[in-house]
Amino acid sequence: MSKGNRLTIFILISMALGVLVGYIVHQQAAPDFIQSFSTNIKLLTTIFLRLVQMIIAPLVFSTLVVGIAKLGDLKTVGRVGGKALLWFITASLASLLLGMILVNLFKPGAAIDLSNADTAGAKDLIGKTQEFSLAKFVEHVFPRSVFESMANNEVLQLVVFSIFFGVACTAIGEKAKPVVKALDAAAHVILKMVGYVMNFAPLGVFGAIAAVIATKGLGVFNFYGQYLLYFLIGIALLWVILLTVGYLILGNRLFVLLRRISQPLLIAFSTTSSEAVFPKLTEELERFGCKDKIVAFVLPLGYSFNLDGSMMYMTFASIAIAQAYGIQMDIGTQLTMLLVLMLTSKGIAGVPRASLVVVTATCAMFNIPPEGIALILPIDHFCDMFRTATNVVGNALATSVVSKWEGELENP
Repeated sequence: MSKGNRLTIFILISMALGVLVGYIVHQQAAPDFIQSFSTNIKLLTTIFLRLVQMIIAPLVFSTLVVGIAKLGDLKTVGRVGGKALLWFITASLASLLLGMILVNLFKPGAAIDLSNADTAGAKDLIGKTQEFSLAKFVEHVFPRSVFESMANNEVLQLVVFSIFFGVACTAIGEKAKPVVKALDAAAHVILKMVGYVMNFAPLGVFGAIAAVIATKGLGVFNFYGQYLLYFLIGIALLWVILLTVGYLILGNRLFVLLRRISQPLLIAFSTTSSEAVFPKLTEELERFGCKDKIVAFVLPLGYSFNLDGSMMYMTFASIAIAQAYGIQMDIGTQLTMLLVLMLTSKGIAGVPRASLVVVTATCAMFNIPPEGIALILPIDHFCDMFRTATNVVGNALATSVVSKWEGELENP
């Protein structure tokens, strides 16, 4: 049994145990004990969350700088990069906007009431409209110290610094190679750490579920079924949009492309890792007829800038958590969050549940309790399977479309 499958089983077992223990406490214990139990058992969730937050800064910095630096001479790749970014930005905005529309339409977070299972600070937020002024947004975008940004997990500031750093590395060229190589190694180390941190996920799941069900009973469990259903509707609509646009540009070649990437899709779906299929996807796209120089440039860039399924999930999950806590967010604030996610999502790794790192940071930025992330974690693996497959489709389409625009798409 693979490590990923084992973790999934452990998370499901933890969810079941959390339901069982929480239900027993809810049915049998006195109110005072229930409150004490909920507070203490949630320390397991706190441990997991702090471990996730620990890797946010190095993950964003290392992956984004390396991604930009590997582009090579900026003048040479400017034209192709511009076409790729046009696709990435359009697809990203469409994905984020779709997630925002659906989460407001279906309101999956409204099925759960967390007022009694929350910290005192989070209780103060219930029912309040979140304000996010232009002045605060500027402060969140532009760092005055990269070390302060890292210490406070200001992801957007880190993205800005990383872009400047990556472009500077590219401009310097040969002299910067040792730095880029070191950061590439650091990125691999951080990705390994992500795997270690995810081993604590079952504890976080158990703590979150047991605490909520001890306080609220089994009624809370309805949330997960609705959440997954509404998310799958969103994924289906996103596929329709992507494939329709792909067909308009590629014509009948689209069906050949889908056949070519069927195996990478299956691997991505079962492992929930976009990176797991990167070598195979590169090979299949070249067999499909994309020139190797286009694939080598656009596909790695897509892994940082074009994770469509993950981005749709980010607005969906972030606003669903806000709904769960009873936090009212006006459309302006939600659009601001969409733009923030548009930037903060760049550079996330194509590894299982990496998008949760960005959701956690963004929730904190908008005063949404980041503890809410642990409540969607039990169902997240199933969401991750579908959004990872969507990421693969999005990047395969992006590479093929840019090849077609460049006149480099051959009939093998």
